[in-house]
This record gives sequence, structure tokens and C-alpha cells, in this order.
Amino acid sequence: MEKILNWGLLSTARINRALINPLNASERTRLLAVASRSQVSADEYAREWKIPRAYGSYEALLEDPEIDVIYNSLPNHLHAEWTARALQAGKHVLCEKPMGLSLGEMDEMAKTARETGKVLAEAFMYRHHDQTLKAKELVDSGVLGRIQLIKGAFTFTLEREGNYRWMSDMGGGSIWDVGCYPISFGRTLVGAEPLEVFGWQVTGRGGSDDSFIGQMKFKEGIHMQFDCGFKSPARSMMEIVGSEGILNIPNPFKPGSHNEIYLTRNGETETIKVPGRELYLGEVEDMCDTVLLGSPQRIPLEDSRKNVAVILALLESARTGKIVIV
Repeated sequence: MEKILNWGLLSTARINRALINPLNASERTRLLAVASRSQVSADEYAREWKIPRAYGSYEALLEDPEIDVIYNSLPNHLHAEWTARALQAGKHVLCEKPMGLSLGEMDEMAKTARETGKVLAEAFMYRHHDQTLKAKELVDSGVLGRIQLIKGAFTFTLEREGNYRWMSDMGGGSIWDVGCYPISFGRTLVGAEPLEVFGWQVTGRGGSDDSFIGQMKFKEGIHMQFDCGFKSPARSMMEIVGSEGILNIPNPFKPGSHNEIYLTRNGETETIKVPGRELYLGEVEDMCDTVLLGSPQRIPLEDSRKNVAVILALLESARTGKIVIV
């Protein structure tokens, strides 16, 4: 229980910056190493972020016997390969979302985690935050009555030319990058999987979706609508409509330390203040709890697999123009 987990960053991706402060803040973790495709790049990154060890290849990081946990922040199409290799090297893995791009990839990683006895988790940071837990508590309490409709949106303007998010062969597309959030949030609030889905997409030059609009039908007459995209102004919201009330969450996917959500019933709106901690610290501590204490993961691998299944069904619907049974 008193062991400190040594972490290694698999790549120098921009998203690493979100995890470095939590890793330095946690009493149970130490950021020990970073790997890049070149020694020069790794050295520069290590100096900038004061990381003790720098490796000029991903393989070298996995060979370090002192590394306990790998954070896989590689582009989407490399998640499955390098997660499996890290597990086989005896490392626990926190892998950025989406962990896999097919159910086959998800099943193979889960199998490798079982065979190696190592912990594998998807880095869906918002799921660990107090605001998400409060929203789930309110929905489950019945204060909204019978849930009827869920709406979600996550868009921003992506201006980086050549970024992998534009490229379909690299696992790009707005539904994989940001659409996965409202899909996951909706599934979490309902506590069940959609029965069928329908989707439309606007395809960009790289073959991936620049924007995606989706609908999901759950049991008991619950419906969900969401949109995501790379070419719209920044938008982030979730709205849950019930027979007795409405819950509005204006910043659902990147909440901070001071948050407000709004519950409207009988024509009156109540502001609910939700304190929170540093956004990415939750996934770090959850990994520590699972590895060091044997606690259940907040996001089991089966949950991650189901989110991928919904995304794949939506993409199939957009391709065929038909409703797809999940």
C-alpha cells in the first residue's frame, strides 16, 4: 500500500501536459521517464518537464524494469499495439481514449491484461470527477422523473494541419475524439446500452468525419441526440430532460474545481454548486487504487468496449444511411 508507482509517458503528445501535474501531485506516483521516437526529442521534453529519464524509442521505455505504469498517449491507431506490448512487458497501462478502434482490438487488449495480470484502464477523465458523479446521483434519485431525452454536444475548431485527427487511417474523426464523450455520458446516466442508433457525418479531406450528428434509442422510451465536430466554435453541454424536471450541465467533459449545474423543476431553477479536484487526478488515483489496493476500476474494460461498440454502430449507420442495432 505504501509503494510509489513509477510512471512512464509513451510519447511526447500534447495531452501529456494534462497528466504531468497530477502525477507530480499524487503521493502515490512518480513521473520517472518519457519516450519519443528520437533521443533528441525525448531529451528536450525531459528537460522541459523535469523528467529524470528520457528514452529515444518506445521499446527502451518498456524495457525499463523500474517503470510500473505506462501512459499511452500515442495517436489512436497505435493504442492497441503499444498497449498490448506494454502489458506484455509487465506494465500496467492507462491508455488514452479511444482505447481501441474495433471490438477485436478491445477484446485482444482485455485478453492480454487478463493473461499478464496487469491493470488496463481507459483515460476518460471526466468519469472520475465529482460533477459527473453528482449528475448520475441526481438522475438515479428520480428527481427528474422518468428520463425522456438526453442532449449533448462537444465541438471545437481544429486548426492544426496534418494532425492525425483529420486522417481516417490514423483513427481520426470527431466522433472518436470528442463525440465519444457525450456518448459515454449518456450511457452512464441511463445505466444501459442503446438498442439502436442512427448517424450522419460530414466527411473531410482525410476521410474522417469533420462533424457527426447522432441519435440513440434506449429502453423505456429514452432517446438521445448529440453532435460533435472539428469545424464549429467551442461548445460543450449535456441536457437531461425528465417528466418532472431538467438537468443542465454546461461544462460536462472538462469540469474544474468550481462547477455549477442547473436543476429546473416546476418552473424554478436551482443552482447546484459542485466542488471538484484537478480534472485528470481522478484517473491517476483510480489507477493507484486498483494497482495498490485491488479496488474495482471506475471504468471497467467492458464499459470501454461498449462505448466503442456504439461508436462503430453510429459510423456504420452514417455509411449505410440505415438504423443500426447495437
